[in-house]
Amino acid sequence: MGDLDFDDSGIGTWTEPTTFEVTAERIAQYSAATNDPIPAHLAGAVANPVFAIVPVFESMLEPVLEVVPTGLFGLVVHGEQDFYFHRAIRPGDQLSSRGRVIGYEGLSNGTRLAVHLECRDAVDGELVNEQYVTCFIRGHDAGKTVGELAPAHRFDAALRDKEPAGESTSHVDDDQTFRYSEASGDPVPIHLDDEVARDAGLPGIIAHGLCSMAMASWGVLSTVGDSDVTRLRRLAVRFSKMVFPGQDLTTRIWETGHADGATTYAFETTATGGPGETLALSDGLAVIAD
Repeated sequence: MGDLDFDDSGIGTWTEPTTFEVTAERIAQYSAATNDPIPAHLAGAVANPVFAIVPVFESMLEPVLEVVPTGLFGLVVHGEQDFYFHRAIRPGDQLSSRGRVIGYEGLSNGTRLAVHLECRDAVDGELVNEQYVTCFIRGHDAGKTVGELAPAHRFDAALRDKEPAGESTSHVDDDQTFRYSEASGDPVPIHLDDEVARDAGLPGIIAHGLCSMAMASWGVLSTVGDSDVTRLRRLAVRFSKMVFPGQDLTTRIWETGHADGATTYAFETTATGGPGETLALSDGLAVIAD
């Protein structure tokens, strides 16, 4: 096997479980760090849906290292995030998480790699949520397709010609990345150090994609979900373009269907200000129980 060959023996192998104790203080801190206005989230009574990434953070990274060679790890970016919620996270939860790579697909401009995560109640084994993380290894074609990829959640471009069901706006504060890093436990320096970001070819510090997703999530919930996170069954996005401190985010939401006692919505989030207007979050999908 060459130095840059993927190790297929790691596909489908679960990592050892990691545990996490949820506190009201940590929930409230995360909510404040994402400018979440929903009172129950700010009070720490129930978590913003994207808080679900915090207990699984270690389990998300470890399986990637088992498959992707270390020489390519610096090229890995978070491409898509897809949550399936079985119940909301609350203070006092003892959570156990594990992850596995389920497959990858080599492309001319890079490689898509899918990680499947499980988060369970550590006491009774109840499944709390499942997550699919799609990583993209920039510029490296693995040369083949192995296993399976994450479920699809593509946006129908024809929706843009229709009136949306609602719209939400938020602002990325100048200190947002520092607050989010502390609340989420994500220490990646391109979000915290201008010099490191520029050395990586960026114009400066960029916002965490999951922070933008958290902002979009409370926008969707407050607009079409009665601000009730316990009704949310699925939430997915593709991280399309970088977001910078000082920008404004606008999330537009369209209703696309109804089945099995739930309504499905598609959404997109646009960033404006700073470098200009870009589509920051694409292929957004939310399924909300009636």
